[in-house]
Amino acid sequence: MDNQTFSEHVLLLEGLKVGPQSSFPAFITLLICYIFIVVSDVGLLVLIYRDRSLHQPMHLLFCNMSINDVLGATTVIPRVLRDILKASADRYINYIECVIQAFCIHLYASTSHTVLMVMAFDRYVAICNPLRYATIMTNRMVLKLTVFAWGVTLVMVGILLGLTIRLSRCRRTILHPFCDNASLFKLSCQSLLINHIYGLSYTVVLLASSIGSITLTYLKITTVCLSSKNRVLNNRALQTCTTQVAIYMIMLVSCFIVVIMHRFPQLSDHRKLAAVIAHVSLPALNAMIYGLQIKAVRQKISTMFSKNKMALTNVK
Repeated sequence: MDNQTFSEHVLLLEGLKVGPQSSFPAFITLLICYIFIVVSDVGLLVLIYRDRSLHQPMHLLFCNMSINDVLGATTVIPRVLRDILKASADRYINYIECVIQAFCIHLYASTSHTVLMVMAFDRYVAICNPLRYATIMTNRMVLKLTVFAWGVTLVMVGILLGLTIRLSRCRRTILHPFCDNASLFKLSCQSLLINHIYGLSYTVVLLASSIGSITLTYLKITTVCLSSKNRVLNNRALQTCTTQVAIYMIMLVSCFIVVIMHRFPQLSDHRKLAAVIAHVSLPALNAMIYGLQIKAVRQKISTMFSKNKMALTNVK
């Protein structure tokens, strides 16, 4: 590799350290997970789009999560799959492609927070102000919440990567299985003070906003449920909220683990593995848990399987 003449715009991805005997099983496992994520999320989007009875604010806001999960998985997994089958010295990536990948990864991670925030707001209105729900959660409001969820993160991530691409580069190796902002600015030998200040501010604002709003929202929902005498509605509401909080906690823990491991170079192999697992497990969990937890969606899926089973029986 020392004798390799690198172009200024070609980088080397360090990637996962997978032995020859483990590369094929790892490839098949990741491929199956990726197919499951894409098929399940796209299937949910098509189901919600085609069935007018599912054109409710909660389901329409959920579509943002499915789109975001497909974006996150498609940004990371195909590249990792390709690199698993290559020698570590041949895992090249164009700089512009690397920046685009980093942008999409941070957009996915940030939008995961904002989408959960708007979904929490929808549940808050539905449970705490049920009589005004139809008045508040109009199609226009759903559109505004969707624009907020994506617009805020587009601006914040754009500034984050803009501060990084202004830096000159003195290194060529990305010490990660895929490109992200931290891996990109580590290529520079210039002062990274501005990047660290904005990156820290960006993280604090995003996490404080999501943790604060979601915590307050679900505390209010829990208070309303505990004070209400309708046990059936309370159980449904708490079940929905518990699921969303569980997914949110898993997402937070995954993010914290990867961020903390960036500070310990000796844990680089564990960090790379944790980052890939996070980008595979979270989209898969969202598709399974949210898709099956929403009663209306679950009933439609059961109906579709029943019709297909009857059609197969008639053919036989």
